[in-house]
Amino acid sequence: MRIFLIGFMGSGKSSLGRELAHILEYSFIDLDNAIEKKSGKKISIIFSEEGEAAFREIEHECLIETFSHENTVIATGGGTPCFYNNIELINSNGISVYIKYNAGILSSRLFSVSGNRPLLKQFADKQDLKVYIDNLLKEREKFYHRSKFVIESKNLNANKILEIIERPIY
Repeated sequence: MRIFLIGFMGSGKSSLGRELAHILEYSFIDLDNAIEKKSGKKISIIFSEEGEAAFREIEHECLIETFSHENTVIATGGGTPCFYNNIELINSNGISVYIKYNAGILSSRLFSVSGNRPLLKQFADKQDLKVYIDNLLKEREKFYHRSKFVIESKNLNANKILEIIERPIY
């Protein structure tokens, strides 16, 4: 089984993914780390030197490579489900879980680290960042909401995710 955590950057996919993998005794793959390993470059360098299209190509390839791993939790990048046919691939190769937060919470979480994120580094004002996140979130949610599970919780942890995905469906 594969569990794919999707959602906007700053939603906690990596930390929740590590925690969930530990509880399940699964492997863990952070897709951003896999991209950096495959390309030999930091994501910010890929964006600045080769552009977003090249990054999305590598991201797509790395996503496909995760399908050969069993009993794995995969933390995807914020845009992963929104390009190519990635959301369909994710859903046909595992269980997708959208970690949902609103733009206000995300901007608070991301403002202090926005310089480290290629899509956010131009924002020096928290309100401008919130507006940008709100607009991008509106574009991406049509993909995110195609997940098998959508979880919105201020106190989300791996046990809560596990409880929701293991709940019987009637």
